[in-house]
Amino acid sequence: MGLKIGDKAPLFSLINDQKEQVNLADYQGKNVVLLFFPLAFTGVCTDELCQIRDEKSIYDGLDAQVLGISIDSPFVLEEFKKQQGYNIPLLSDFNREVSMAYDVLYDTFVLNMNKVAKRSAFVIDKSGIVKYAEVLNNAGDLPNFDEIKKTLKELN
Repeated sequence: MGLKIGDKAPLFSLINDQKEQVNLADYQGKNVVLLFFPLAFTGVCTDELCQIRDEKSIYDGLDAQVLGISIDSPFVLEEFKKQQGYNIPLLSDFNREVSMAYDVLYDTFVLNMNKVAKRSAFVIDKSGIVKYAEVLNNAGDLPNFDEIKKTLKELN
């Protein structure tokens, strides 16, 4: 049973692509967009994060911090970010604790990989409440960025 609009977002602490600790609580007082993505260096994940990179000023203007989360290690995420010029923090959920808390794990993904994060998007308001939740079962689909931006506009 996944998170629903109106639920309190589960707090977490993860290591980012710079090997620094990042806590969701650090962003209290700011809108947050959490983007779970299956795997670094894959086509759709690259496209998704490139779109965010290219529209970062829009999210900044909506007083939102975008955080990308995958099960990749911080070392992989560092290289992925460097190669693509991403301008948002990428967080390693290597132990899958946050993906489990947000209920966004595939049982089995491609190539029989188990427990990979589903492509998902959550908008969390300044007080930590989920205002938008989208969990995609098809990894080839992208989140509805127009709805995400609409939700952020309504929060401001």
